[in-house]
Formats: sequence, structure tokens, C-alpha cells
Amino acid sequence: MERAIPVVDFFSHEPWQLPQLSGELCVQGSDQCFFFAPQQEREAQGGRAKRTTAAGYWKATGSPTIVFDGTRRVGVRKTMVFYEGRAPMGKKTNWVMNEYRLFEDTAGFSAGDHATDSFLICRLKMQIRAEFSLCRLYVRSSSLRSFDRRPPPEAGEAGTSRRQEAAPPAASGKRRRSPTESFGQSRA
Repeated sequence: MERAIPVVDFFSHEPWQLPQLSGELCVQGSDQCFFFAPQQEREAQGGRAKRTTAAGYWKATGSPTIVFDGTRRVGVRKTMVFYEGRAPMGKKTNWVMNEYRLFEDTAGFSAGDHATDSFLICRLKMQIRAEFSLCRLYVRSSSLRSFDRRPPPEAGEAGTSRRQEAAPPAASGKRRRSPTESFGQSRA
């Protein structure tokens, strides 16, 4: 199994070093790599995980997202971006990581219990499993559809946006230029 998805101490390596450590699933030219990352000792004792490397740090972005299997909550996804340098003056890079953690079945806990690695969801405490997390590493693309799993629309398909269908004419009778047409052109 480790040949398919290796176990790597994710936060002790720079993001550009990780593709060489990835296993058979991340071959040359692949747009993403997967790793299992063991829980850090300080995190296991209730502390905050160390997310710094020699060249920079991983910064969490947004809120953790609940992962579902059908209608059942199975885990949480946390998105992090790599910054070169030290906080707060770090420079944002295109390296992005999604960390996935599973919930333990803790339906027997009362709503008053407290643990640092838990989430309160609909008054049911869900404890995060402590052993490993699955990390997906990729470089953010400039294309908005690069990780979209839908096929691109076929030519002539009725998939055009409302904005393209109904562009109102300019009041002076001249045709209104789109932002891409007027980019780099001087106005006359």
C-alpha cells in the first residue's frame, strides 16, 4: 500500500520536494500527489500542529469543510496554501494542500464533553481520528476548470452564460467592447 500512497512527514519537506517522494500514483506530469501524514506528537497531546519548513510555512485558508459519504458525515477537509519566508511577511505561492481527516464514531459522547480535535455538528460530537491524515498536494492552476471534473461543453451546446446571450447595446449606438477586446488597445 505504501507504494501507492506513501507515508511522509509532510511538514518536514518543502512542497517542491514532495512529488519525488510520492509513490506510483504521482507520475511525471501528474497534476496532484497524495500522501498519508502521521499525526505530530505535539498535536496528539492537544497542541497545535507545526506547519513550518526550512523555506516557509503552510497557512490554513477558509473554514474546515465537512466531507460526506452520501448523507453520512465521515470527515473534514482543511485547505492550506504554502508561503515562502516567515509570517507575517511570507510570499504566497501556488502550492496548495487539502488535508483530509476521518471522524471517529463517537455518538456516545455528551454534548458537554470537550476535546481540542473535535467538531460540534448538529449537537453530536464528532472526534477526529488521530493516527493519520490524507494530504492531496497540487499547484494552483490559472485555469478555473483545471480540477473541474465535468467535461468541457461541446461546440454549439446550450451552455452559454446569460451574460453572453443578452449583452445590451451601448446608448450611443456603438458596439460595446468586451474587457478582453479592449485589453491593451488605446481608445480613439
